[in-house]
Amino acid sequence: MQTEGQSSTDAIDHSSNNYENEQNKDASTSEAINGFGERTELLVGIAGVERLRNVSVLIVGLGGVGAMAAEMLCRAGVGSLTLADHDLVSQSNINRQVIALTTTIGRDKTEVLTERLAMINPQAQLRTKKIFVSDDTLDQLLDVNYDYVVDAIDTLAPKVALIAGCLSRNLPLVSSMGAGAKLDPSKVSIADISKTHTCPLAYMLRKRLRHCGIRHGFKAVFSSEPVMEQAVKIAPEKNKKTVLGTISYLPAVFGCFCASEVIRRILEK
Repeated sequence: MQTEGQSSTDAIDHSSNNYENEQNKDASTSEAINGFGERTELLVGIAGVERLRNVSVLIVGLGGVGAMAAEMLCRAGVGSLTLADHDLVSQSNINRQVIALTTTIGRDKTEVLTERLAMINPQAQLRTKKIFVSDDTLDQLLDVNYDYVVDAIDTLAPKVALIAGCLSRNLPLVSSMGAGAKLDPSKVSIADISKTHTCPLAYMLRKRLRHCGIRHGFKAVFSSEPVMEQAVKIAPEKNKKTVLGTISYLPAVFGCFCASEVIRRILEK
């Protein structure tokens, strides 16, 4: 039979083990943070890592394309990210959006993505803007001299407003075209907006931008794959004319292309 003193000693030993476990956990977390950019540094060098750490990027539209672009930028070590979207996570987002889970339905996309990115790189500076893009909100959105802007908006009017606003402020920009109603990732590429083709969104965007005097001057991620007509239906939503069927991986591929454009251009400076 154990005495009271023996039980007390066991309790002390257990407490000591808990303390050691917490110390080990803290040490592991610290090591993970300190080693965060190790593999990136092997690829781009110390100067490249520093360059990425010292830039500020705005991502507008946090759906399947934008959220993935933001995550890839965060994992690459971009030091400051501003995340802009006015929408909530919905059940229909789950098939393609990295922030969409059964546990995040109904939450602000900006909040969910901020939490996710903070767990990837706790040292990143993360800002959020719950905002619908229009001519009236551009000054509020573009309140910082960003080193790069990622346009992942999927509706035409706010997309035109953002692009025109960025170009008038001389902000470098990469814009995602349509990733819906398509299946083939090998057809995705990056080109100046004037060189895009096949994509209906790119066509409508070029047409609208011409009325603003814009014909070229920014990169676009687009697919040369024709739209699958059976995947298009009339939209019940206020700000969309159509809803497109989507596959899990293709918006993520577009997001990775957007992130790659930003990272490569920053490293070239």
